[in-house]
Amino acid sequence: MELKLINEQGQATATVQAPDALFGREYNEALVHQLVVAYQANARSGNRAQLTRAEVRHTTTKPWRQKGTGRARSGSTSSPLWRTGGRAFPNKPEENFSQKINRKMYRAGMASILSQLVREDRLVVVDDFTIEAPKTKLLVSKLKGLGLESVLVITDNLDENLLLSSRNLHKILVLEARETDPVSLIGFDKVLVTKAAVAKMEEIWK
Repeated sequence: MELKLINEQGQATATVQAPDALFGREYNEALVHQLVVAYQANARSGNRAQLTRAEVRHTTTKPWRQKGTGRARSGSTSSPLWRTGGRAFPNKPEENFSQKINRKMYRAGMASILSQLVREDRLVVVDDFTIEAPKTKLLVSKLKGLGLESVLVITDNLDENLLLSSRNLHKILVLEARETDPVSLIGFDKVLVTKAAVAKMEEIWK
């Protein structure tokens, strides 16, 4: 299939040949959802910790006598039934949240996302994308000329000037083609891809 190639003024000037397997695939919502959930789950550090009934601060003295009070019997303030008691099945730091995604599923999911971006006209291809100096103002000005605000920039090789200029902008993220992930692809209004990055993505996910 053919992708539109735009110039620095945001006007389509030519086309770029791209593989249908990567940019012309049917959208698989269930697969994309599974991919995004697994990616976010694998990023979790699993460092939350709750206390068991043995670990909470408590006394071994019975709160009240066994009989005669009219209340339910109780033996310890550390019981999970109590507001200050421990948890019956507490979360611990060694808890593993990772989910496995097969290589074929990952590639199919990424191709599905890219194809949907093309259908929604959210994917923009440029011949090259660099700036002369590591200045945020230069990057904002260049993107404004292309008519872009919230954008993910994908390049074949990471340019240091580009990376340093984008660090202070929360609506702009710069990534190499090999570092592209599903959450970043769907998290921005537009995705700006260089011509060389298209070839790199084809090589990685073909």
